[in-house]
Amino acid sequence: MFPSVQVDSRLAIFAILPASFVVIKSLQWFVGNKLPPGPVPLPLLGNVLSINTKEPWLTYTEWAATYGDLVFVRLLGQGVLVINSQHVAEALLNKRSRVYSDRPYVATVKPFGWSDNFAFTSYGDEWRLCRRLFHQTFCPDSAFNFRPMQIKRAREMISNLIDDPQHYHSHFATFSLSVAMSVTYGYQTCLRDDPLVRLVNDALAIGTEMMTPERAILLKIFPFLLKLPNWCWGSLIKRKAQASTDLMTETTEVPFRYTKQHMVGNSAHGQFSMVAENLQRMEKQDETSKPLFEAALKKAATTAIIGSYETTTSVLMAFALAMVSYPDVQKRAQAEIDSVVGRDRLPTFEDRASLPYVESVLRETLRWQPIGPIVLHATSSDDIYDGYFIPKGTIVIGNIWNISRDEKRYPNASTFIPERFMDANGGLTDDDPAEYVFGFGRRICPGRYAADASVWSAIVTMLAMVEFSPAKDDQGKVIEFTPQFKTGLI
Repeated sequence: MFPSVQVDSRLAIFAILPASFVVIKSLQWFVGNKLPPGPVPLPLLGNVLSINTKEPWLTYTEWAATYGDLVFVRLLGQGVLVINSQHVAEALLNKRSRVYSDRPYVATVKPFGWSDNFAFTSYGDEWRLCRRLFHQTFCPDSAFNFRPMQIKRAREMISNLIDDPQHYHSHFATFSLSVAMSVTYGYQTCLRDDPLVRLVNDALAIGTEMMTPERAILLKIFPFLLKLPNWCWGSLIKRKAQASTDLMTETTEVPFRYTKQHMVGNSAHGQFSMVAENLQRMEKQDETSKPLFEAALKKAATTAIIGSYETTTSVLMAFALAMVSYPDVQKRAQAEIDSVVGRDRLPTFEDRASLPYVESVLRETLRWQPIGPIVLHATSSDDIYDGYFIPKGTIVIGNIWNISRDEKRYPNASTFIPERFMDANGGLTDDDPAEYVFGFGRRICPGRYAADASVWSAIVTMLAMVEFSPAKDDQGKVIEFTPQFKTGLI
C-alpha cells in the first residue's frame, strides 16, 4: 500500500510540474506582453475615428494628458506607439536605435512619387548607402564650408524682401533652395522666379499633405481608388497621385541632368557639388555596381532638396509670424545686434556667440511652431520597455508637439518667449529644442547642421536689415488676420 501511494505522489508531482511551468510561462508572457495604456479601440476600426487626421499631434497630446508618456493606439489593424516625452524618445529611439530605426509603410509614398526620398526607405543596405552619401556632404565639417555662401544668399534674400515685400514666402523659398541646390547640384538659382524653385514648390504642394499614416489610411483601405477611370467619382486621389508623381520625377531628374551636363565647366571654376563629386567617383566603380550607386545618389540628392525647401522655408515663415505678433521681441533682438555688431557692417557667423538673445529667438522659433510636429519610426523586432511590450512592426510616433508644449518645462507654452532659454546672467541655458525638433536616433535629420546655419544666417540678417509689421489697408489701418497652417508631413 505504501509503495503505491509513493508512486501516485510522484506521478502527481510529475503531472503538476509541466502544468506549473505552463502557468508560470503564461503569467510571464502576460506580464511581459502588457501593452502601453491607451484609448479603447473599436472592433476593426481601432481608434481611427478618434484622431484628428489633419492635426493628429493635437489628439496625441490630449491622450498624453490621460495616459502618459507612452500611448498605444490602433489605426485599423496597425499598432501605433506614441512617445510624448523627450526622455522616453531618447531612451527608445536613441539608445535602442537598432530596434527603432525602421520606417512604417505609408500607402501614399509610392503612388505619389515620393519613393525617391530616402527618408521613407526601410532600414537596410539601401538606406545606409543613401545616408552615407548624404552625410559626406552635410556632416558638420563639410557644412562649415557652406557658411560664406549662406551669408551671401541671406543678403540676396534681404534685397528681394526690400524690393518686393509682398511675396516674402517666395523669397524665403528661394533662399532655402539656393543653398541646397548649390551644394547638391552645383546649380545657382535666380534671385527671383527660378524655374527649379517653382518646380519643387509645385511638387511638394501636393505630396506633403498625404505623407502621413493618418492621411494614407484612405489608400490603405481602398487601394482600388488608384485604378478608377478619370471620369469616375472618387478618382480625384488618383489624379492627384499622378500629378504628384510627374512633378516628383521632374524634381529628381531635371537637376540631376543639369549636373551631368555642367560637370566639366563647374569643376574648371572650382565649383563642386555632392552629385558631381560622386558621379566622378562612380566612374571608377565596376559596371555592375553603377546603377545601384546612381539610384542611391539620386535619392540622396532629392532628399536634400525636399528637406531643405520645406523645413527651412517653414521655419522662416514661423519666425516672420513671431516678429509681427511680438514686436517687443523684434526690438530687443535688433538692439542686441546694434550693440554687438554696430551699424557699419552686417552680422557674420563670427558674431553668433556674442548674440545670445538672437540665439534664443531662433530656439524659441523652433519650439513655438515645430515644423515637424511628429516624427515616424517603426520597430524591426519586439521590445519591452518599462514593463510594456512593444510588438515588431509597430509604428512609433515621436510627438514633438507635446514635447514643445510641456507646461512644466515651458510655462505659457503657446506664447513666444525667447527669454525662457536665457539664464539670470543673460547667457543661454542648456535647453536647446534642436535636440528634439530634428528627430532622434539613426533617423535624425542628417542635414541639421546646414539647416541650423541657414536659418540663423537668414534670421540675423533680417533682424539687422528689415522690420516686420502687420500689413495695412488703404486707410493705414492694420489688417487683422488669423494665422493658418497648412498641415501634413510638415
